[in-house]
Amino acid sequence: MFASIPSPHTGVVHLGPLTLHMYGLTLLVAILACVWLTGKRWVAKGGDWELVTRVAVWGVGFGVVGARLYHDITSWNEVPSPKWQGIFEVWKGGLGVWGGILLGTLVGAWVVRRSGKSVALFLDAAAPGLLLAQGIGRIGNWWNQELFGKPTDLPWALKIDAAHRPFQYFDRATYHPTFLYELLWDLVGVAVLIYVGKRFKLRPPSLFALYVVWYTFGRFFEELLRIDPSHHIAGLRLNAWVSIVVFVAALAYFIRHQFFGKTGTGVRQPRREPPKGPAMAIPKGRRVR
Repeated sequence: MFASIPSPHTGVVHLGPLTLHMYGLTLLVAILACVWLTGKRWVAKGGDWELVTRVAVWGVGFGVVGARLYHDITSWNEVPSPKWQGIFEVWKGGLGVWGGILLGTLVGAWVVRRSGKSVALFLDAAAPGLLLAQGIGRIGNWWNQELFGKPTDLPWALKIDAAHRPFQYFDRATYHPTFLYELLWDLVGVAVLIYVGKRFKLRPPSLFALYVVWYTFGRFFEELLRIDPSHHIAGLRLNAWVSIVVFVAALAYFIRHQFFGKTGTGVRQPRREPPKGPAMAIPKGRRVR
C-alpha cells in the first residue's frame, strides 16, 4: 500500500503547564458548531439566542450524562479500571450517541416548553446542528485511535499503532476509517436537511424525524464495518439493531405526521389572553351581525 491516513500517536497535547485532551476539545468544537448553526436557524424563525443558550447548557450537560450512561451500560467491559473512576473518564472515549441524543433532546424540549415556545419548531431548527456536531465529534475517535473498521488496503485506509490494534488483527496496520465515513455522511446530511427545509413545506418536527432517518441509515452500514467489542444479537451488533429500530420508527413517524397528520403547521400557538377593560356596550334593539 502506497498511501494511508496517519493517526496521532497520542490524544494529549501539552502547551506549557496546560494539558489538552483532544477528544474533549473535539467535543467542545462540535458543541459550539451545533449551537452556532441552531442559533442562526432559530433566530431566522423568529426566535432568540437566549433560549438557544439555555437549551445548550441543559441539553449538553444531560446529553453527556446520557451518552456516558449508554456506553457504561452497554459496554461495561470497556470501562477503565477501577470502575468507580472509569465510569466518569469521558476524555478517554466512550460516549454512546443514542443515550446522548435521547436525554439531551428530552431535557432540551423541556426547557423549550417551559419557555412557552414551540418544541416542534425548535427541534427542526436544531436538527442540522445536531448532525453537524455528531460528524465533528467523530474526529475525537481519530485522536484516540478507536472505533475503526475492518482491515483494508484502500488508499484512504487509516493507519493504527500496534498498541491500539485488535488481537485478532495484530498483524494488520491499516483499517477502514469509519470516523471519516461518518463525518462525510453527516456533513452531506447537514446540507440535505437545510436544502429540504427550505425547498419543501414540512410540518414540524418532520425535519427532525428526517435527521434521525438519515443518521440511522448511515450508522447501520458503519456498524457492519466496525470491529470494536460489542454485544451481538442474531449475528448483528447491538447498535446495528438500534439503528434499524430507530430508523423504522422515525420513518414511520415522518410519513404519518407529514402526509396523514392533522392539517395545520403542527406548531403550538400561544394562548390568547381575554381582553381587559370594560366591554363595549351594544345599544338595545341593535342586532350584531
